[in-house]
Amino acid sequence: MATVSTYLNFDGTCEEAFAFYREVFGGDYVGPVQRIGEVPQPPGMPALTEEEGARIMHVALETVAGHVIHGTDIVPSMGHVLTNGNAMSINLELDDEDELRDLWTRLSAGADIEMEPTPMFWGQLFASFEDRFGIRWMMVAPLTEGTGLA
Repeated sequence: MATVSTYLNFDGTCEEAFAFYREVFGGDYVGPVQRIGEVPQPPGMPALTEEEGARIMHVALETVAGHVIHGTDIVPSMGHVLTNGNAMSINLELDDEDELRDLWTRLSAGADIEMEPTPMFWGQLFASFEDRFGIRWMMVAPLTEGTGLA
């Protein structure tokens, strides 16, 4: 079943923010909390500082009516800068690759593309962009067998 969630970006305060949100909404995190230093680093990426490695790569929490918020910290050594406008993304969690690619084609027209649909190490197809109106979007879908890293 397709869902829509909200993705929040932080500059080193994601863990603190989500501890607060968890206190407010109750419940447990949806899946494990992943730190940036725990994930494979792309070739040629600068070495992470200890502080950057401890930052949050991904955390998720159900809020109300099944709505999930996700969070991550930026990585300054990778050139990330948190500014008004990139503190939040609409995240579409879709049922299949075809649905993702169809929405990608239509929604990203005239967009500033951050990442075209790409198979990711966590086993999903992922895409991200800022649409022509300045709204940030992320899309994920299960990989079809034989199309990537799944």
